Amino acid sequence: PILYSYFRSSCSWRVRIALALKGIAYDMIPVNLLKDGGQQFSAEFKAVNPMQQVPVLKIDGITLSQSLAIIHYLEDTRPSPRLLPQDPKKRAEVRMIADHIASGIQPLQNVGILKLLGEKKMEWAQNRIASGFQALEQILQRTAGRYCVGDEVSMADLCLVPQVANAERYKVDMGPYPTITRINKALLELEAFKVSHPSRQPDTPADLRA
Repeated sequence: PILYSYFRSSCSWRVRIALALKGIAYDMIPVNLLKDGGQQFSAEFKAVNPMQQVPVLKIDGITLSQSLAIIHYLEDTRPSPRLLPQDPKKRAEVRMIADHIASGIQPLQNVGILKLLGEKKMEWAQNRIASGFQALEQILQRTAGRYCVGDEVSMADLCLVPQVANAERYKVDMGPYPTITRINKALLELEAFKVSHPSRQPDTPADLRA
């Protein structure tokens, strides 16, 4: 498998966690979202993904983009360890939380959006993340065990950790979100989350390395 990734991309990080959890070795091609005006806009990469976004995973003779679609495919083809619970209600909760983050929070503060906002980008990112986290904290108070849904790591957790890292990067006050903070801390102790961390990638700049 080949993963097109950017060290700081939260969507790429989700996929790196899934690959690590499932023990799938892969080669990585870095795509720097800031360098050269954004390497994702090159003709070469557009041929790989017309949406000009990371991550992209080439695996089993197909090319997949969109992090949740990639994770669903890995779940379908390499089901152990599972990232979706067997219980239909818990499974629905996992998908709900994953979508809440992947559709309702992250796209509103990604690189492309913030670039358009200029000086207002920090305030915008803080407000959008805080608004999403207020809802997410309430949801997790109902669904959480050790992790987002019960005591098994799921697709929801793969979305949570990168989003908390974004929140910290944009200096969001995490005080009002004790459940999110507790779960994030527990997940960051797991090896798959450590090895996939932005501070430990081949394309991580030297000054940001762990």
